[in-house]
Amino acid sequence: MNPMNKNPCTTAMRSAQLVLLLAMLALGSYATINGAASASSITEKTAMWMTVGEQRFAITLTDSAAAQALSGLLPLTLEMSDLNRNEKYATLPQTLPAKASRPATIRNGDLMLYGTDTLVVFYKDFDSAYAYTRLGHIGDPSGLARALGPGSVQVTFTHD
Repeated sequence: MNPMNKNPCTTAMRSAQLVLLLAMLALGSYATINGAASASSITEKTAMWMTVGEQRFAITLTDSAAAQALSGLLPLTLEMSDLNRNEKYATLPQTLPAKASRPATIRNGDLMLYGTDTLVVFYKDFDSAYAYTRLGHIGDPSGLARALGPGSVQVTFTHD
């Protein structure tokens, strides 16, 4: 094929591909220079699972020292007691770094730390004046209250 007789459509497509490639390279360099994460280095939020009987609930953890410390304790099985018919709580085997604040409203599915060693799973919405360290939240808490039931319950927390 004679280079002087190139198909204009093919030439235009190759030019567009080259422009796109250069733009992607430039954006990648810009992101690296400015401290932004490249697509290959983006990490998802730490996640864990809570299993109650046969029901399993996905939990997205906060980006905090307390949540990381909790994640380091997994797998963990706790006998959780009921309090006020809106939460289950258990003492952890070790203390976690707390950074408590008053959330005002507790949501169904909130996972919190009370003090430095009490893990709390809330299964009803309500207003509270107490201070907690937020650890995470159950993605879909529908059925959580039913799964936890009245009284004490065994709950297992895992990475998978």
